[in-house]
Amino acid sequence: MKIFITGIAGFLGSHLADRMLELGHEVAGNDTLIGGYLDNVPPNATFHQIDCCDIEAMTKAMAGTDIVVHAAATAHEGLSVFSPSFITKNIFEASVSTISAAIQNKVIRFVYCSSMARYGNQTVPYTEDQQPMPEDPYAVAKVAVEDILKMLGDTHGMEWNIAVPHNIVGPRQRYDDPFRNVISIMINRNLQGKPSIIYGDGLQTRCFSHVTDCIDCLEKMALDANLISETINIGPDEGTITVKDMAVMVAEECGVNLESIHMPDRPREVKHASCSAEKARKLLNYNTKTTLEESVRLTVEYVRNRGTKEFDYSYPLEIVTEKTPKTWSQRLM
Repeated sequence: MKIFITGIAGFLGSHLADRMLELGHEVAGNDTLIGGYLDNVPPNATFHQIDCCDIEAMTKAMAGTDIVVHAAATAHEGLSVFSPSFITKNIFEASVSTISAAIQNKVIRFVYCSSMARYGNQTVPYTEDQQPMPEDPYAVAKVAVEDILKMLGDTHGMEWNIAVPHNIVGPRQRYDDPFRNVISIMINRNLQGKPSIIYGDGLQTRCFSHVTDCIDCLEKMALDANLISETINIGPDEGTITVKDMAVMVAEECGVNLESIHMPDRPREVKHASCSAEKARKLLNYNTKTTLEESVRLTVEYVRNRGTKEFDYSYPLEIVTEKTPKTWSQRLM
């Protein structure tokens, strides 16, 4: 089959491309390279450096495609409160354009990578039967795309599945982005002899998922003929960790003894966020194969081998007020 992966130079997209090639499928994909690295793209995949918002180019690039996995996203939940136009354009408009191009090409199935942000400030662990309660523009856009996909897919006869990953970590994740990827940010700073930066008291709780565990689930959501019209959380639920404790784990793996710097809370950040994996275990045979400690070790090894980087502040800050984190407005990372 021909698989088209958006965000193929990114973290999730490149790993999925590798898996699909290993399974013998023809793989193509697109990326703007604003959030990924060109050397992430597998050499045997066809690469299109085009924007998902360019519907004409996307329609042309998808010709002959059987399955689309839409992994591209400016996945910046916190930044969306201060750059809502930039973030929502690259979530909502980009996704709707991609869906339209897929339907025009009579794609059989469309797999959309949504976000745990869809659930907002609800009782944890989140389950798929909970109504979305987005807390920020990023999450609003993600939920809106889910609704559009269901509507257009059902209308035009395109199968769909919605994956809900949460806090993915591992090699190839961009680590010079000051606005997202908390573990990678900590690693990049620690390996430069700088302490981790924590927003608030650090008692926010999260579950982290190794990238290959997510790929196992996406593979089935894309290829299992019996799995249609499902929304499924993908990621571990065996236990949560506080951001404060995560900083300690990262520092130990980096071989540094640095006390974290605490900054004011970020507006609209959900305090406790974790998902139930019960549905994924039932439908996808999901199980956590890589521990958090191993995920951190592999990510540290990746950043150390690739080399630390200065943080890239090229994304726009559209709203700068007293509520904007100083780490961003004053470029303190």
